[in-house]
Amino acid sequence: MNLVILGAPGSGKGTQAEHLHREFGLTHVASGDLFRQHLEQKTALGIRAGEYMARGALVPDEITIAMLRERVSRESVKGILLDGFPRTMEQAIALDAMMAELGRAIDAVLYVEVPDEVLVARLSERLICRECQAPFHRTAKPFRVCPVARCNGEHLYQRSDDTPDTVRARLATYHRQTAPVIDYYGLISLLLTVRGDGPIEDVTQATLDAVRHQQSL
Repeated sequence: MNLVILGAPGSGKGTQAEHLHREFGLTHVASGDLFRQHLEQKTALGIRAGEYMARGALVPDEITIAMLRERVSRESVKGILLDGFPRTMEQAIALDAMMAELGRAIDAVLYVEVPDEVLVARLSERLICRECQAPFHRTAKPFRVCPVARCNGEHLYQRSDDTPDTVRARLATYHRQTAPVIDYYGLISLLLTVRGDGPIEDVTQATLDAVRHQQSL
């Protein structure tokens, strides 16, 4: 089975991706991790991507697709879970072409849907420790004790991209880019929508049930 998981920043799709990875034995392929691996290993693709990133430019889709192709085509990869890709219609079309060339197909696209105001509340309450980079949340995970026993919370700060206005701007960009992708997968009957604003265990159960149902068809 080959899956895509979509969700706005703060939707919790990363958490659900880990559950899907464990439950169905899928190879979790996150686009951000791919970039980091290629940059660290100084591969030809990593060097090309680094040139764009160094000047603040977007990495072309063709480089991202080439990284995905290399990862997905490994013999050890039986089923994949794509996380963070595709984000645009151009990427969705390129992904379809790549999968067809590899003799594969996307079996389902899981969309973790969360109302924007819930996402704003989630993201705008995040705090990071300047010293150890440990993440906290004013409501869900308030600071109680330092995980590395170095401070009493005096180094906590809010990142500039986690302020409410910035979060809303990020969400607007996400919806503008990704709404057509969600519509596309809905039109071709691959979209599985799960509400992601409930308790995590309920979201996880709904996620697994949706994929199991799709698998049984």
